[in-house]
Amino acid sequence: MSQYRIFKVEDAIAYVREAAGQGGEVPLQGEEIGDGNLNQVFRVWKPGESRGFIVKQALPYIRCIGESWPLTRDRARIEAQILLRHGSVCPEYTVEVLHHDPELSVMLLEDLSDHQVWRQALLEDASFPEAAAQLGRYLARVHYHSSAFHLDYQAQQAAQIAFANPELMAITEEVFFVDPFRDHERNNVEPLIRAEAEQQWADAALKVKVATLKHDFRCKGEALLHGDLHTGSVMVAAGKLKVIDAEFGGYGPMGFDLGVIFANLLLNFCSQPGRHPADAGQRYQHRRIEEILTLWRSFKADFVTLEAKSPDPALAEPGYVQAFMRRVWRDALGYAGCEMVRRTIGIAHVVDLDGIEDPDRRAPCQRQALALGRTLVMEAEQLDEEQLRVLLLEWVS
Repeated sequence: MSQYRIFKVEDAIAYVREAAGQGGEVPLQGEEIGDGNLNQVFRVWKPGESRGFIVKQALPYIRCIGESWPLTRDRARIEAQILLRHGSVCPEYTVEVLHHDPELSVMLLEDLSDHQVWRQALLEDASFPEAAAQLGRYLARVHYHSSAFHLDYQAQQAAQIAFANPELMAITEEVFFVDPFRDHERNNVEPLIRAEAEQQWADAALKVKVATLKHDFRCKGEALLHGDLHTGSVMVAAGKLKVIDAEFGGYGPMGFDLGVIFANLLLNFCSQPGRHPADAGQRYQHRRIEEILTLWRSFKADFVTLEAKSPDPALAEPGYVQAFMRRVWRDALGYAGCEMVRRTIGIAHVVDLDGIEDPDRRAPCQRQALALGRTLVMEAEQLDEEQLRVLLLEWVS
C-alpha cells in the first residue's frame, strides 16, 4: 500500500482487496460506520453476504475535535498489538485482528455485524444475561496473563516497555482525573447542574482521593489494560461477547478496567428514572446492580483459579491473592467514581444520560451520577460487595 493518507470508502475497499486477499474480480461494497471520538471505521463486504470486514484507521488528530488537537497515529499500532496479545490468551472474547498496516495506521478486523453495542442494547432494555460473567472472565484472563502472577520479572518489564502508550494514557489522566475536578474549558457542564459541579471542584477531600487514584494509575503497572472499557467498547450477541477499541491501553492498575465498566453500568442505572416510569426503571436498576456484582464475581473466581497455578510461589500463596483481590475491588470502586463524574461533567458524556431529552428529567439523573460517583471515591475502602449492593439499593428510585 502507499504512504499514509486519510481513507475514503474506496481506499478501505482497496485495502480489503490486498490485506484479505480479495481479488479484483470480486465485487465489494463499503460504507463508513464509525461514530467514535478518535478514528474512522468502515465496513466492506461482498454483496449478498451478511459478514464482511471492518477497516479501522487512526487519524492524526482527535476526530471529535479536529486538527486543533493532534494525536499520534502510532496508537493504531499499539491497539493492534494489545488486541493481538489479549486475543492470544482470550480469543473467545477479543475481536480478531486480521491484518495491521503500521504505515497506514489501519487495521483489518473481523466483522461483528451480528453483534450489538452493549450500550445500545442496555438503552433498548435488551437482556444479554451472560454478558457480565463473560466480561469478567475476559478481564481475569487478560489481566492475569500480563501480570507478575504469570510473567517473570524480565518478561513483565519487557511487556511494560513494549506496550508503553504515553500519549493516550496522558490524555486519560487529564480527562479522567484532572479536568472534571476543576473548572476547565474542556468540561461540558449543563447549566442545571452547574452548582453541583462547582461543589465537586471545591471539595478538597474528594480531590485528595482522586489524586491518589491518579498517582496509582501512572505508577501501579499491574497488568496490560484495555484502558477504555465502557459499554460502547463491548459487543454482545446471544451467548457471545467481543471486546473492541483498545487504543487507550497500556500497563496500569487492574481495578481501572473494572472501575470503568462498573461506572458505565451505573451511569445507565442513574439514567433509569429519566427514561422509564418508576416500576420499569427500578427493574432495570436492579438488573444493573446484579450485572456489576456478577462481573466482579466472575473476574475474581477466574483470576483466583488462574493464580493458583502461578509459577511464583510467593504470589501463589492463597492468603495473598485474596488480599490482592480486596485491593483490586477497592481500586475499582474508586475508579468507577471518577468515571461517573467525568462522564457527567467532563469532555465526553454518555448517551445514557444525555439522551434523556427533557432537561428537567435529565438533571436529577445527572445529579445522582455525580453524587454516587463521589460516594464511591470517598467510601471505596469501606465497601465490600454486600455493602455496595445495600448502598445501590438505597439509590433505586
